[in-house]
Amino acid sequence: MLLPKNKKINYLIPISLFFSALLIGGAIIYNAGSKAEKTSKESKTFTGQVSKTQEGLSADVVLEEKIAPFDGVELPVKLGNLGKQLVESGVVAQEKFEALYAGRGGLTDEQKKLLYGENNGNLVINPENAGFVLNLLWALGLGNKNEILENGPMADPHYGGADRFASTGGWTLSKGETMNHYSKHQFIPLSAEQQALVEKVSKNIYRPCCNNSTYFPDCNHGMAMLGFLELAASQGASENALYGMALVLNSYWFPDTYLTIAKYFESKGVSWDKVNPREVLGMNYSSGSGYRRILTQIAPPERKGGGSCGV
Repeated sequence: MLLPKNKKINYLIPISLFFSALLIGGAIIYNAGSKAEKTSKESKTFTGQVSKTQEGLSADVVLEEKIAPFDGVELPVKLGNLGKQLVESGVVAQEKFEALYAGRGGLTDEQKKLLYGENNGNLVINPENAGFVLNLLWALGLGNKNEILENGPMADPHYGGADRFASTGGWTLSKGETMNHYSKHQFIPLSAEQQALVEKVSKNIYRPCCNNSTYFPDCNHGMAMLGFLELAASQGASENALYGMALVLNSYWFPDTYLTIAKYFESKGVSWDKVNPREVLGMNYSSGSGYRRILTQIAPPERKGGGSCGV
């Protein structure tokens, strides 16, 4: 997602309007005050019921509980003090970040712990915190030093510079210029084997807002996924585990998209718990073009929501 060359900060609203016109949302800071948060609040009324009975619930709600459970999913990846490192390094400017969330009721105790704590355990993602997790991982992916950022498509001179993408120009919550933090901090050192694994997997994980893989993290979702893959790989996650966890993240970031994809698989006689995460995350299903193909065969949910383009 290239930005106009002479725009850096004031493009936020136009880009939000443009990408919101697509079939599914795209880049810039996830709007935690929009669909995801509202869905979470609404779903609290039946969260407890889902595990006990499905009586009275629509088929979409029952299926959504399988895809992105309302009570959340715990991923076996520890955050430790990464949030604190992001703040101390300046990739996340504390005052800017807190100001962003002040208009949304302020940071919760859980979010403060993730951002400032020392010994955070496994990452738990749910409809309520999906946007915050996205922003935190976006900062991590952008700031962590990695060959993918330095030698991959983001650095291709054809695009006019890495600062021109939504994942870089759209991150306005750092201290100083965003590009002063781009691939500059050793948050997550990887072995050669781990780096090779991240590169391999990232080339096959797409997001519905565009046709680029995580290896080309030109939007916030791509950059956040890159940061997560680096973190998980550094903690010994296998290739299969990376795909499985990536599908969980995408399902929370694009809930309506993956509900539609799940309905497509069910129409083919494949339940969601039997799908192959690697296949689902690939170009044929999780890219913008792949999802458009799915939409020619399955109607999306009536409600509209998912990855937001606006701050």
